[in-house]
Amino acid sequence: MHTYEATVRWTGAGEHGTTSYTAYGRDHEIRADGKPPLLGSSDAAFRGDPTRWSPEELLVAALAQCHMLWFLHLASRAGVVVTGYVDEPFGTMRVEAAGAGQFTTVVLRPRVTVRATSPVDDETLAAVHRSAGEHCFIKRSVNFPVRTEPGPVVVERPDDLVATPVEV
Repeated sequence: MHTYEATVRWTGAGEHGTTSYTAYGRDHEIRADGKPPLLGSSDAAFRGDPTRWSPEELLVAALAQCHMLWFLHLASRAGVVVTGYVDEPFGTMRVEAAGAGQFTTVVLRPRVTVRATSPVDDETLAAVHRSAGEHCFIKRSVNFPVRTEPGPVVVERPDDLVATPVEV
């Protein structure tokens, strides 16, 4: 069993607190021991600060992180040398008239670069992505579909490699 702890502290009380819906700020900090704070707010659509992380963005990012970390683990076990990974996920959330809402889907869009010597093709990577999705703790914990739509594999050719100078 693993446990996780954090502290979420509201910093948006201002002088008036919650005297009205428009009187208070949505700013808050998310902290965990030994880590820098994450500055959070509500989504800008809900009177939040667009320069801070919203819970919705953090959920989408957590799904992408979890998938990526499982993908890298499973690729290494399969002998696939991954040298680059970028995902630009997006989520869709429905808000009902009474203000409640929920995510309806998240789509992960990973683009993977592999070393030319890796025994890999799009089908092999698709299988690794499927397995990563089956293992991802966060994906297994949500009640909405999380789809993975990987881009085509990019193969790193030897002339793509740039030597990094080493100081002696």
